[in-house]
Amino acid sequence: MLDKKFWIIISAVSGFSAVAIGAFGAHGLKEKLTTEMLEVYKTGVLYHLIHSGVLLCLALTDKIKTQLASVFFLLGIILFSFSLYIYSTSGVKFFAMITPFGGVSFLVGWIMIIISSLKMTK
Repeated sequence: MLDKKFWIIISAVSGFSAVAIGAFGAHGLKEKLTTEMLEVYKTGVLYHLIHSGVLLCLALTDKIKTQLASVFFLLGIILFSFSLYIYSTSGVKFFAMITPFGGVSFLVGWIMIIISSLKMTK
């Protein structure tokens, strides 16, 4: 599987992009999007940033097996957050239909952490 260094880099790139995308939204889109669409965009940024931090935590732990959870969190960021970015800026409803798949990916990632923790030995 992929190594620790890979996941640290992925989490850092993800965190960086979340901050950059959030700043772009706050400064570049405030006047261009409706209040409702700006909130949709902000939701994408929030989940992107939170799960980037989780990816970093998972990359730094040796206590539980985290590879599968990391894959699901990364998939969640791509499907959930990026579908919201595209939907809120384009208005194309197809992208909003992708969002729930990202939400399910986040949930599966959290379940994988629970399962790995339950299997953890002292």
